[in-house]
Order: sequence, then structure tokens, then C-alpha cells
Amino acid sequence: MYNDKHMEYTFDIGTFFIGIIILLVGAAFMRWHQAIADNFGGGVTSYDKYKLWALGACILGFLVMLNLHWFILGNIFKMIFNRS
Repeated sequence: MYNDKHMEYTFDIGTFFIGIIILLVGAAFMRWHQAIADNFGGGVTSYDKYKLWALGACILGFLVMLNLHWFILGNIFKMIFNRS
């Protein structure tokens, strides 16, 4: 029998605020991706790449905000290491 009690969902107010901060940074990165790409990247050729990284930051912030990142990482590690 498989018992998965260690992966129960718990809401944490600390990770909620950390997730909001990551989400706001990702949104600001999405808003000003062209200026950031012009100054740090290859200009017009890297706009889409920077926009993709900003979208990834927004998704990560949303997952951290809901405290789902531990659940996803736990499932990935369980698949890799096959813990029973």
C-alpha cells in the first residue's frame, strides 16, 4: 500500500508573500523586456527570449505563491529516485 501523507497541501503566508514578490518582478520584467534586452542582450533579436524568461518568472511566482512548488518538486524527485 502506498501512503502519501508527506505531500499534503499546506498554505504558508511566508511563501505567499515571496511568491507575490517573484510574480511582481516577473511582471516588471515582462513590462520592460525590450529595454532590458536592449541594454543587456542582443537587442531586437533577443526580445522573445527575454519575454519567455519573464513569463517563466511569472509562472514560478504563481506556483510559489500557492505553495505548489514543493508538491511539483516532490513528484519529480519521486519519479527520478522511485521512493516508496
